Amino acid sequence: MADRRLFHLLSLADLSADALTALLDRAERYLQGDAASMVLAGKRVANLFFEDSTRTRHSFAVAARRLGGETLDFTAAGSSTNKGESLLDTVRTILAIGADLIVVRHSASGAPALLAREIDRPIVSAGDGRHAHPTQGLLDLLTLRQRWGRFAGKHVLIVGDVANSRVARCSSAGLRTLGARVTFVGPANLCPASLRALGSPVTHDFDAAIPGADAIMMLRIQSERISGGAFPSLREYVAGYQLNEERLRRAKPDVLILHPGPVNRGVELSPAAADGPRAVILDQVRAGVAARMAVLERMQTTD
Repeated sequence: MADRRLFHLLSLADLSADALTALLDRAERYLQGDAASMVLAGKRVANLFFEDSTRTRHSFAVAARRLGGETLDFTAAGSSTNKGESLLDTVRTILAIGADLIVVRHSASGAPALLAREIDRPIVSAGDGRHAHPTQGLLDLLTLRQRWGRFAGKHVLIVGDVANSRVARCSSAGLRTLGARVTFVGPANLCPASLRALGSPVTHDFDAAIPGADAIMMLRIQSERISGGAFPSLREYVAGYQLNEERLRRAKPDVLILHPGPVNRGVELSPAAADGPRAVILDQVRAGVAARMAVLERMQTTD
């Protein structure tokens, strides 16, 4: 990455520690108020969202405009995809209209990788199925680095519906690359032992894991990706895995609470935990534009 542009961003697992650090350095300067480079002046970013989104879609649009670019915003509702048009044909149509860079969110794991093989434009994954969400991972890392400075020796719990979470996969990969330890926590059906193949240990005992954590990333239950009953009842899930005031009393006094959003208050987080002084959830949102500016800029520049 030191000598060529980042042509596609499909997962943080694809990036070295040096590449990740370079993106974080640039994003941090943007977060601190550096003037935008205008590298996208005269160019158009197509934001293709085949799944619902608030934070990701809008922050990509703001990021592109701050870099001087135009945006072409696409949502599946009301489009020809409802008439049977394929993803590839839809993207080719968008390219014919005029786009220099494609940002895509899709329910199918691997959809951005398919486009990267078939389309001669830079592709950024804005989330694909259960696979990856690299810019969310980048903004999570940026939020933590703002507080910690470095990742070595830090321990992060990722808690809840890990099995169905692309955020868990991508953020954990980035954290490990930069030297942090990650532990997956959740009920067996949402956090199975097979997740150890991703490189982090798995535990079902949230209470035992809390005292050793420097940060706790809570995940919502991905009901849209779950078929059948994933746990006996919502009441039992809350009893075992909600982060609330009682559990926070077991945590380190400076533990950080993250959540990729949207937050289901009263399920994965109590209102007091979500809004308390240890929560950095809105900091994550604020970091999103800077992180996405760094990615879009990097795809258009060479050293």
